[in-house]
Amino acid sequence: MTSQLRVMSIYEGFFSGGARALHTTVVAGLHTGGSHHHSVLSIYAAMRRETLLQRMEEDASYRSLSAIGVEVRSLGRRIGGETAARKTFSPSEVATAIAHAERADIILSLKEQPLRLVNRPGFPHRPVIVCLHRSDPENQGSALTEFKTAVADGRVAAAICCAESTRSAYEAAGIPAGLLKVIPNGVDLSRFQPVPARRRAALRRALGVPAKAEVVTLAARYDPMKNIPLFLASARRYLEREPNGHVLLCGAGMTTANAELCGLLNDLFDDEPRFLARVHLLGIRRDMEAVYAASDVVALTSTSGEAAPLCLIEGAMCGAVPVSTDIGDTAIIVAGHGLITAAEPDAIAAGWSEAVDRRAEFTPRLLGSRERFSHTRMIASYATVIDAAYHDLGLRVPQRL
Repeated sequence: MTSQLRVMSIYEGFFSGGARALHTTVVAGLHTGGSHHHSVLSIYAAMRRETLLQRMEEDASYRSLSAIGVEVRSLGRRIGGETAARKTFSPSEVATAIAHAERADIILSLKEQPLRLVNRPGFPHRPVIVCLHRSDPENQGSALTEFKTAVADGRVAAAICCAESTRSAYEAAGIPAGLLKVIPNGVDLSRFQPVPARRRAALRRALGVPAKAEVVTLAARYDPMKNIPLFLASARRYLEREPNGHVLLCGAGMTTANAELCGLLNDLFDDEPRFLARVHLLGIRRDMEAVYAASDVVALTSTSGEAAPLCLIEGAMCGAVPVSTDIGDTAIIVAGHGLITAAEPDAIAAGWSEAVDRRAEFTPRLLGSRERFSHTRMIASYATVIDAAYHDLGLRVPQRL
């Protein structure tokens, strides 16, 4: 019997977000596929992000991985955002990480931030594959420097980019082109799919939305990268022009417990509180497939950092028309079945209205593009890169930057 390749992923932490959801899909697919045995080491056991303390054990990705037998451990850190001194690792933390890494053949680093642990003296010299999910390497603090250090030390066997924009940005930042491999994001098509009209109406009732409403959904954490002020300004214009319009906000920090978000809403809707009744704050959802299936439009208003936003793919596969600003690979993702708009409230609101009006035209195209976004294709591509990194172990030499 052939032994399984042992693969350990290192995360900063478990918290709501597209990169972790996607990585969970990859790890689960490879772990259950038979040729790999996966484990995860998280630096933090809990992180305060988007106004919430998000605990590892409560996270959907943690639960999904644990349920299929993936070993998940952490170094036990409780809260992010420490002082510079606390960002160093204690001898016991390094020893714990080394003990886990010594049982692995390959290391996957979810984004470049965990490389600060991989680069510690004494960390086992295993091939490292860095999984990149943004398009702004220069805006990641010291992470780019840690990435370059790992490359120069010969640790990095490959870097998987979720988008062409990611590859281009990291190459421009000085990462050798030969390390950068593009694997476009994919989703579970059995989960993310359209639903019959009756089911769609029931989903809308459960969300507190009228059956005949024109629904725009934003699925994003409350983070400057997502440009929530631009989304809300666009929502105000949209609700003014569309009497049946409703807007849903899903994600970490998208609740009334977020004082900053409530302040933005009050400032924008103070003169017209009746519009605010058509803005729905849903917070973190475990059933995003249902939310997308109840929507007419899946929106994105980011103006920096994005590469291949998972929300646009998930929403589109459920029948919601993707409408986005032109950032990262969004134009490639929505080509033929969605719209790109200028990053300006009136243009965005008009784009949402146009997408609703043309939904019957876009729907066949959305359905026809499903196989292009299959997670099966994505998982197989990850397996190819991982296997090649292991088999080429004896041929690798340190890269010159």
